[in-house]
Amino acid sequence: MNTETPRTPSTSGPNRRRFLTAAGLTAAGAALAAVQSRAGAAPARRPAAGAFRVPVEDVRHTRTWMAWPDSTAIWGRGTLAGIQADIALIARTVARYEPVVLCANSASAARARSLCGTSVTVISSIPVDDCWMRDTGPVFRTDGAGGLDAVGLNFNGWGNKQAHRKDARVAEHIASYAGVPFTSADFVGEGGAIEQDGAGTLMATRSSLLNGNRNPGMSERTLTAEMCAAYGASKVIWFDGVYGQDITDDHVDATSRFLAPGEALVQMPLATDDDAYAEDARQQYRILTGSTTAAGGPMDVTRLQGPDYDRIRSTHPDFLASYANYYLCNDAVICAHFGDSRADAAAKATLTRLYPDRAVEQLNIDRLGTGGGGIHCVTQQQPVP
Repeated sequence: MNTETPRTPSTSGPNRRRFLTAAGLTAAGAALAAVQSRAGAAPARRPAAGAFRVPVEDVRHTRTWMAWPDSTAIWGRGTLAGIQADIALIARTVARYEPVVLCANSASAARARSLCGTSVTVISSIPVDDCWMRDTGPVFRTDGAGGLDAVGLNFNGWGNKQAHRKDARVAEHIASYAGVPFTSADFVGEGGAIEQDGAGTLMATRSSLLNGNRNPGMSERTLTAEMCAAYGASKVIWFDGVYGQDITDDHVDATSRFLAPGEALVQMPLATDDDAYAEDARQQYRILTGSTTAAGGPMDVTRLQGPDYDRIRSTHPDFLASYANYYLCNDAVICAHFGDSRADAAAKATLTRLYPDRAVEQLNIDRLGTGGGGIHCVTQQQPVP
């Protein structure tokens, strides 16, 4: 789950931006889990060396993977139905452009099929805890010669902040379903924590990955090497990030994205915004504009203006209003709108300019935004080999 750019902290009600909310962990259990160095489906081991790498996200896809939330312990009885409706809307929209496979628990598969419709394939053979497929699903890699494999990032509930017994095994189960080789990376992380340009360069926040709740005792040098080994890369552009203010510890994919090798995008706050996430976004922009790619080339960085939180529909203090958390599927860009009509239109215009050969679909996913996530957070692409 991915969370950036809130207005102010809140203490009211169950919310995905919280650490231990209604997540199915007791305080004692969470404290015990936090000292564990690894969690996941299989013993951590380095992916096989070779030409495999995670491609940039604008490549053609075989399908999109999603997951169906059904836990009232996580979401609360008054919130779950709205979250499910937003997941179904995203799934139906993506399915207009490419196949969507949605993993649902057996008890809730019928409801998922009812809301998603016949265009979405719902399977009940891969159990899930929650809907954040970007973080729980496998990271698929290609070799440029028809080969495809998958890497698991040893999902541990964003540093053992949420129950994740089922989600810890989603990556390997999807790889098995897809019929591709699977390995586990030698670090703990989530797909939303790492952006790749497909040509050797990654970007990430230290607050999320260089963190004792994921990778205790690991140095930045070692973590950089392990990330590059898993993604088939050779360079990581690091941002400091924001520690301890959301469940993800500041995932990069709601602020900065790669468009192509040597091209990136950063969602910028208003000039008057002065919270920690606004400063984080400005730092990411400064670092990216001064960085080079793995090949040594300059970085061209596009500014994507974020909305005015005083003009959006939601008044929830933890709402995530990230245009940057869009999803690329075949021939389309699926992004959110938030009710700031001027900013919504400007974001759509920017994405249309950046992706001129794709339709730009803007969706109202305010319930998901109130839960601290976005469209990229709940989708995971399987690229064409």
